[in-house]
Amino acid sequence: MNETAAATPTELDAAASALAAIVAEIRKVVAGQQAVIDDALTGLVAGGHVLVEGVPGLGKTLLVKALARAIGGTFARIQFTPDLMPSDVTGHTLYDPSSGKFVTREGPVFAHFVIADEINRAPAKTQAALLEVMQEAQVTIEGEAHVLAQPFMVFATQNPIEHEGTYPLPDAQLDRFLLNAYITYPSAEDEVALTRQVTTATVGDRLSVDAVAAVVDPARVSRLQSLATRLVVDDRVLDYAVRLARATRDNAALAHGAGPRASIALVRAARARALIGARGFATPDDVKSVAHPVLRHRVSVTPELEIEGRGPDSVIDDLLAQVEAPRL
Repeated sequence: MNETAAATPTELDAAASALAAIVAEIRKVVAGQQAVIDDALTGLVAGGHVLVEGVPGLGKTLLVKALARAIGGTFARIQFTPDLMPSDVTGHTLYDPSSGKFVTREGPVFAHFVIADEINRAPAKTQAALLEVMQEAQVTIEGEAHVLAQPFMVFATQNPIEHEGTYPLPDAQLDRFLLNAYITYPSAEDEVALTRQVTTATVGDRLSVDAVAAVVDPARVSRLQSLATRLVVDDRVLDYAVRLARATRDNAALAHGAGPRASIALVRAARARALIGARGFATPDDVKSVAHPVLRHRVSVTPELEIEGRGPDSVIDDLLAQVEAPRL
């Protein structure tokens, strides 16, 4: 079949079933947090990276490990620290006395899913090493290019409260992330379920993903990503996404707006949401549903609004109310 052909109902149903199965497996170990699970799945289908913000202990690493296990992918975690070197991320060559040759030791980025924990604690040079890998999907070690296995996805985390000893990501680097997901405190009901799960027949407080089974494989995920690119985006929906992104650029409440990459990200993420919903076309509601995670890290509010306690999400709410959505 021609790759540009429209997705068939059979393909859409099979894709939605596979994605629902992934969520069901994640749900075995993650209580609540539906919004961040939706954003993680959207990033997976759209083939983009996700920046997750939240205070420590809310299950960011657990979510990524569960997602990796559900698709039978490999997982690596990098704890970013001020003394972390670029080679600690990408890998390096070393001399092997037994063979008399230099051999390549692959770094932790050689995995399907990489969690970059507290990415803003490493200096700019190390941050840039990871972000280059994210952009190119390959690693260059001693002049030799190593292509990464697909799918390749980075989940980077930041603590929004603690800023001492951090190196904030520049706007140009933040723009490399398709989505900026917020993970919040669980509801009382979800916290009861989580506490019961962790304290029943377990020693210590280690959160295990042993209950999660692989329901798809990485090759299947790559096919899902290709299928998402074939979903229809009506010109009016595309125009709506562009108008939303452009509306951030002349807004008095924002110190700076989002660039063209935001328009592209809105369409990519909207397609992913459509596939999750077993639809062969993206709607204005799909664009609205991803507007906050796509735009919040690409804009910054004025100091005056910060003093008032307003953040990017409140301005995005205003934009969604002001920019007219098309009726299909």
